[in-house]
Amino acid sequence: MSARSKARKRALDVLFAAEARGVDPLTVLDERLQPPTGPQTQQWVPLGDWAEALVRGVTAHMDRIDGLIAEHAHGWTLDRMPAVDRTILRIAVYELAYDADVPPPVAVDEAVQLAKTLSTDDSPRFVNGVLGQILAIAPRLRGN
Repeated sequence: MSARSKARKRALDVLFAAEARGVDPLTVLDERLQPPTGPQTQQWVPLGDWAEALVRGVTAHMDRIDGLIAEHAHGWTLDRMPAVDRTILRIAVYELAYDADVPPPVAVDEAVQLAKTLSTDDSPRFVNGVLGQILAIAPRLRGN
């Protein structure tokens, strides 16, 4: 697994935890950026700059990202989606719309891979379908 793939997974963990706890993702991010004390110090893995940038980016653009997902997830509301799928989609849509350093096909493939390992059997196909539609308009999204 590449360093960026690991960072996406760490960003997903932060965003998912924030949603599960009903708190702002930046609160969870701040908690994860602080090294623990005591016995957990040995197990702590720094979040990393890329994961932090993903969390901050998704959080800053959440309304637009969720709007794009809702518009292209035909027959599904955001609330009906499994939380992990919703979080995977948010990260990928952020990359498609706001991160020119990530080639769009890479953002889609990484999201599908996360869905394969973390979600339901149907999730990779669902994630790919939603992102495929958003990918078609990705050139218009970047820079807006």
